[in-house]
Amino acid sequence: MKVLMIFDQTQAGLGGKENPNLELGGKMMPIGSASMLEPALKEVDGKVVATLYCGDGFFDENKQEVTKKIIAMTQKINPDVIICGPAYNYKGYAKMCAVLAKALNRYTKIPAIAAMSQENDETIAEYKDVINIVKMPKKGGTGLNDSLRNICRLAKKKANGEDVTEYAKQICY
Repeated sequence: MKVLMIFDQTQAGLGGKENPNLELGGKMMPIGSASMLEPALKEVDGKVVATLYCGDGFFDENKQEVTKKIIAMTQKINPDVIICGPAYNYKGYAKMCAVLAKALNRYTKIPAIAAMSQENDETIAEYKDVINIVKMPKKGGTGLNDSLRNICRLAKKKANGEDVTEYAKQICY
């Protein structure tokens, strides 16, 4: 299973809150925190083939343009599944994940999921009925490894075209 990760500046390893205006970019390899998903991805025969990233501030100010470009880049990369996140409790990044997952599911044939913690309650309330949002702890919270496994298992099921309704009830908002 070929996985495309979508990160903000922090998860991409390209700066923290001081660098929210990082422009859209990408690498045809795993970068930043993609490495923490690798053990869980191996369990489902998955591999990160590319990472797209964008500062959450830049995204917020250029939503339409960035979304169109990410859709085009995704179609060129042609992964089996897209993971937007994990966004933890970062509100701007969580919103970016939800917006992009919804657009990617709508405008491509490649399934996209998001992952974030319950602190993003406004985004979760707005998007939980239109995209799969995997539950996860806030940054530094307990249960991260289980969440990462859930993200990867859901990604595998989506990539295989399986009905995820029952599984999503267990692991998603």
